[in-house]
Amino acid sequence: MSQQPYSVEQVANLLGLHVKTVRGYVRDGRLKAVRIGKQYRIAREDLDAFTGHPVAPPAAETARRRRHVEVSSVVQIDAIGFEAMSRLSNTLTAAVAGRTGDDARLRIETIYDEERAGLKIIIIGGLDDSAELFKIIDMLAKERP
Repeated sequence: MSQQPYSVEQVANLLGLHVKTVRGYVRDGRLKAVRIGKQYRIAREDLDAFTGHPVAPPAAETARRRRHVEVSSVVQIDAIGFEAMSRLSNTLTAAVAGRTGDDARLRIETIYDEERAGLKIIIIGGLDDSAELFKIIDMLAKERP
């Protein structure tokens, strides 16, 4: 069995039945299940055989299979004037707003300390999108006004 077996509650949700109905099918032997402790577990193959066709996995199971990699970064730029900070912040904001990628989780925040002339850029998002922002930051941070 390559996949996790279903609980009686999961099978009831998949089939739109009451939990007691599914337990009755198991007790009657109409739905094959394995008893583990006080609970029944139903293999996908046995559920498919019971229904006569493949049953779609629940959305949570499908979502669990998709891997998402995210990065959280803080970029500190010292000795940056207000005009350069504004240009950099506006460019990054436009880059994030103009994205056409599927990863809608990309976010940036900028914090400027005028007294210390320091800029913190907080980036949260996918690896590829974050890498693109790092390139923009690198290019603009090296420029001198």
